[in-house]
Amino acid sequence: MLQINGRSFGLWLTIVVAAGLGCNSNSGTAAAKTKGPVNLLNVSYDPTRELWKELNKAYTPQFEKEFGQPLTIEQSHGGSASQARLIIEGLKADVATLSIWTDTDALRKNGLLKEGWENSLPNKSLPYTSTVVFVVRKGNPKEIKDWKDLTKPDVKVVTPSPKTSGNGRLSLLAAWGSVVLNGGSEEQAVELLTKMYKNVPILDSGARGATMTFAQKGIGDVHLAMESEAYLEIAESKGALEIVYPPQSILHEPQVAVVDAVVDEKGTRAAAEAYLKFLYTPEAQEIIAKHYYRPTDPAVIAKIAGKFPEIKLFPITDIVANWEAAQVKFFADGALFDSFYAKN
Repeated sequence: MLQINGRSFGLWLTIVVAAGLGCNSNSGTAAAKTKGPVNLLNVSYDPTRELWKELNKAYTPQFEKEFGQPLTIEQSHGGSASQARLIIEGLKADVATLSIWTDTDALRKNGLLKEGWENSLPNKSLPYTSTVVFVVRKGNPKEIKDWKDLTKPDVKVVTPSPKTSGNGRLSLLAAWGSVVLNGGSEEQAVELLTKMYKNVPILDSGARGATMTFAQKGIGDVHLAMESEAYLEIAESKGALEIVYPPQSILHEPQVAVVDAVVDEKGTRAAAEAYLKFLYTPEAQEIIAKHYYRPTDPAVIAKIAGKFPEIKLFPITDIVANWEAAQVKFFADGALFDSFYAKN
């Protein structure tokens, strides 16, 4: 089992018993219906295990001081779309911190989130951003520098499935954008994707599974990884792996949400809202940056200037109208991904 600073890389479900989550004094209500222990479940996507573990630990004394109650936080991790389905099927998530807007909005469509959930927290419920980068073997022997290099016949690409993983969807869209945003046609973009996925030996269901395939099992020449995951891989590899930043990649915007139907049933709304509000504090923003997620607080961004290499990031709206349009065009059953992947 892969380890980073003593943390397990191979778990699909990490249970963290934290002393608590902080609370914002603006909440104005009790943390729960009773004054006993409060239990929260954070259902998140694959690469965020280590991030949330430290955020939960930091928020513990704040919650206890504010409410005078102990708090247990459980973390559930997996492919973003798979995690959304688990919540819809009955997993009692107090907060959903998923990778892709469509996964979180699926909860709204199933009556679990209120309309306009994106506006419930600052910055349209976006406490941090990220992107997709390349992890390669030491010395970059296949000379992988840009998305077009992933189509070379001798290059094996490791990426999770865009059907189940936010990382997988973002990687596909980043490759697509590398063509259509630089003068290429959609036909040329389909050609690049077809060749790229022909070079994929395994489609894991989630980002952490793809990490294990590449870093632990030694399969592939390049791993299309979230930026935070890439740095964990590098730290674990002890010099065997390197990060390559392509000239251009997609802007990852993983919004967070309180699952309204669950917190109202459990009586944990105030605690859950306070938890997510904590993410916007300078303390939390610095923890976010420490784990190689990109903070959104301008003061913290200025403080860590130079931490993240230069890369041109494009939002999804540069290539489609929105995430719903992307889902229909690229990832729905019978859509573009299915049309070329079935032929590989």
